[in-house]
Amino acid sequence: MITLFLTPFIIMGTGIVTSVGLVFGLYLLSGLGMAGIGMGVMHDAIHGSYSKNKTINTLLGYTFNLIGANATVWRIQHNVLHHTYTNIDHADDDLNAPYFLRFSPNAKHYWMHKYQHIYIWFFYSLATISWITTKDFVRLKRFRDMGLLNKKNEYNKALVSMSAWKLFYYCYALALPMIMLPVAWWVVLLAFLSMHFITGLMVSIVFQIAHIMPANEFPLPDDSGQMNNNWYGHQFATTTNFSPKSKILFWLIGGLNYQVEHHVLPDVCHVHYKDLTAIVSETAKEYGMPYNVKKSLFQAIKDHTKMLRLLGEKQNVSIV
Repeated sequence: MITLFLTPFIIMGTGIVTSVGLVFGLYLLSGLGMAGIGMGVMHDAIHGSYSKNKTINTLLGYTFNLIGANATVWRIQHNVLHHTYTNIDHADDDLNAPYFLRFSPNAKHYWMHKYQHIYIWFFYSLATISWITTKDFVRLKRFRDMGLLNKKNEYNKALVSMSAWKLFYYCYALALPMIMLPVAWWVVLLAFLSMHFITGLMVSIVFQIAHIMPANEFPLPDDSGQMNNNWYGHQFATTTNFSPKSKILFWLIGGLNYQVEHHVLPDVCHVHYKDLTAIVSETAKEYGMPYNVKKSLFQAIKDHTKMLRLLGEKQNVSIV
């Protein structure tokens, strides 16, 4: 995946590409590698499950910086907040969205949410563009204000590092092709944006259909601030697998079609998920916990769309 991402940029950096169609094709090919890095390389590495060697995990975690995002922000947003507080409103950072999107039945309802199942795909396609521009900076500041970056100069160091990585990314992924390729600068810009549109849509769909589903629960703490379910039960109740028999999809998205296995065993490398499925599903059945799974990616997207429509039409959604 790293090779798939970098090779098109190396080719374009030589200046030998003269076809506009080939420029778009190379950017889109790189986008496939970008998605693969995000879901199959850095995701395991930042969880500490890619290798038993911490140094290797740290180095491969930086591949997220290489594609324009930020490993420090992702570690807090995903490992700490999402995996600890899955589907809990105001705690799971994946549920935090602009007012025109509603991902939880516990979030405030607005009239425009009635149409979110139609327009949300456009905003999904902006996901990685948001990462490489403003979102990481906004989240870094918010995490500092939450006390999650409280070591001496930790925030300032993270801010400088993030800015440097993003500048490096823009230089090799956008500026250099504009300089080297014998095509108009706006052609390169459009190809660059097309890469992010496709990648953003792919990544958003994979992560969202794992949790924003009709069968998933959106629990809230009781009056004392405590959750009524144990952590494992909570993960089973809020997560869904999809397309478990697709070997191609498993490879392309780093095993994230086995989201249940990932959420109950986040420190296990994704290559083992298929072998763990029988054990995890039987354990869920033994203890009376749900084991949600959709047979295909299409079915999962269909049910996710249904959930978005339900969240948009009603202020109080009955989740069954």
